[in-house]
Amino acid sequence: MNPDTTLTPTPVLDVVVPVHDEQASLAACVTRLHAHLAMYFPYPFRITVADNASTDDTWSVAEALARDFHEVTAIRLPEKGRGRALTEAWQASDATVLAYMDVDLSTDLDALWPLVAPLLSGHSDVAIGSRLANGSRVVRGTRREVVSRCYNLLLRASLGARFTDAQCGFKAIRADVVRALLPHVRDTSWFFDTELLVLAERCELRIHEVPVDWFDDPDSRVDVVATALDDLRGVARLHRAHARGEVPTRQIASTLGRGRLRTGLVSQVARFAGVGVLSTGVHLGLFATFHGAGVGSQTANTLALLTATVVNTAVNRSWTFGATDGAWRQQAQGLGLFGLFWALAAGALGLLDAVAPGAGTGVRTLVVAVANVLATVVKFGVFRRSMDPDRGDRGFFVADDDQAEFSRCPAQDRDDREDAHPGRVGRPLSLLVPPRTPAVA
Repeated sequence: MNPDTTLTPTPVLDVVVPVHDEQASLAACVTRLHAHLAMYFPYPFRITVADNASTDDTWSVAEALARDFHEVTAIRLPEKGRGRALTEAWQASDATVLAYMDVDLSTDLDALWPLVAPLLSGHSDVAIGSRLANGSRVVRGTRREVVSRCYNLLLRASLGARFTDAQCGFKAIRADVVRALLPHVRDTSWFFDTELLVLAERCELRIHEVPVDWFDDPDSRVDVVATALDDLRGVARLHRAHARGEVPTRQIASTLGRGRLRTGLVSQVARFAGVGVLSTGVHLGLFATFHGAGVGSQTANTLALLTATVVNTAVNRSWTFGATDGAWRQQAQGLGLFGLFWALAAGALGLLDAVAPGAGTGVRTLVVAVANVLATVVKFGVFRRSMDPDRGDRGFFVADDDQAEFSRCPAQDRDDREDAHPGRVGRPLSLLVPPRTPAVA
């Protein structure tokens, strides 16, 4: 007979296994996962089976597992959705670190400790298994491989994501991070993972990636095409939400974020100049192309400058100043500056027509270039004030006077933030709980 479960210590790790109509595989997979944790995980743990509106005997199997193992619990949800199941289970958990994995255990369980350890040590906030990271070994069909890589490339291009694999069903997260992020995650299905990871990055949290050994489940019932379409709609929604500033990423980052390595004035000027060279090349190249094709000077300049302005704003946001929110607002601001720059260049061309009406394309291009350089100086000042999120607080390494890029010790900054938010930064969670004594067979 099992001992009183009230004596079971509070778990350090809670692994959620979302399931839907998995009566055939659930028992074997949970038994294998439990054996692995009992053998290799040195702290108290829990396995939570989250039944998503199963229509077969999955719930009965989950209840039987909960009776057989002290460390297994089961919850039942009336609606489907992986995101919904994880939200319900994670919000109800009292564990320090929360994780989930697919019931088919496609990911080799040897990656579980490397996944969780950075969270217990305080090094990272979120950890993900990656099938696309260097060192991973993956066995799956060509179609899934292509879809996965294209999707992750789309996330990098559209949302600026830096993680390599959004959809691998093998993730872990600190409980304090869950409490801060989940209220702002809207998706309840497959896009849940992507939305959570993008939000974590925007809040300046550290995401640790573990290369995994992953073997495709031939019995997988995931509709790849339907899921991909849902993900595309999710990407569009998420892009709109962050561009409009609907998600309070700065507020969350101020309490949970680890900050970013800020660049000083000299570095920003160098990057801005590089972007300026790029956008000037785009502008002049398009102007020369349009004018050479017979388009009037003013029209050619307007079209070329408009295109170059959009490119310039986008690249400066992400690379020069590291802005993460307010993309639409900043693009509108850039287009407002476009009106000023257009007037400047148009006035210069008008003056040239009055002085030298027969000037050729080369001379006109030079006049537009000079006007563009003058406008660039104004743009830098405006963009730096609006796009740099830490304009008044230069971050870890850059002094307020912008004279020294490394005027502050990173460790001192970390200690100061630890004093402001005890237990949040740099304190190993593994030191706060006693190790579990492995069961003896």
